[in-house]
Amino acid sequence: MENTIEGSFDLAEPTRIPAPRGTQLLDSAVRYVEERHWEVFPGTWLEPVEGGERCSCGASVCDAPGAHAVRSDWSSQATGSPSAVRRLWGRQPKASVLLPTGRTFDALEVPESAGFLALARMERMRTALGPVMCGPDRRMLFLVLPGAAAKLPELVRRLGRMPGALDLAARGDGQYVAAPPTRVGGRGGAVQWVRSPTPVNRWLPDAEELLSALAYACGREAADGRSRRS
Repeated sequence: MENTIEGSFDLAEPTRIPAPRGTQLLDSAVRYVEERHWEVFPGTWLEPVEGGERCSCGASVCDAPGAHAVRSDWSSQATGSPSAVRRLWGRQPKASVLLPTGRTFDALEVPESAGFLALARMERMRTALGPVMCGPDRRMLFLVLPGAAAKLPELVRRLGRMPGALDLAARGDGQYVAAPPTRVGGRGGAVQWVRSPTPVNRWLPDAEELLSALAYACGREAADGRSRRS
């Protein structure tokens, strides 16, 4: 019998004493490997400084403080071994949890407001969804089958839209995403699951199954933006 993982990822768990931050990161990384068969690798982390926090990379200006790759060869560091994960986070328990795209999944990325609009539309249509996450940068990521990034421009054109006109992107081969419960500095929050990984969404949808709703929502977002500016 397949073990359920819904409780382990559910954001609406009963109130309890929180585990230390490093333990949460390690436990999550191990679960991603063991229960979803996703590869993971450790990234940077946030270090306390006077009056705030800064990225462990030491850069005075960092695009993703506490949530980016440490090494340029991060791709070779990604692992699907639970023992390797425990060893890596044992060396640095505060390291962010990063997931390479283009291997077991790609990610379709849209603004948060468009993402929630698309979610409501897809739920009404009973569209099968994979896990969905949202970061403190107010960007939402829909996990889909690998290969989405390569074919996204053509799929958008088939819908009668120009790819560059929509705030809709895909992360695929050679890229990665920060996974919950990674905290991103400078934006005041952590990456969270909007739709947690569960046995129900173990099988990911193809990008084409979600694209109509996502493109529609991004088009609405663009039109609303033009109206506000006029």
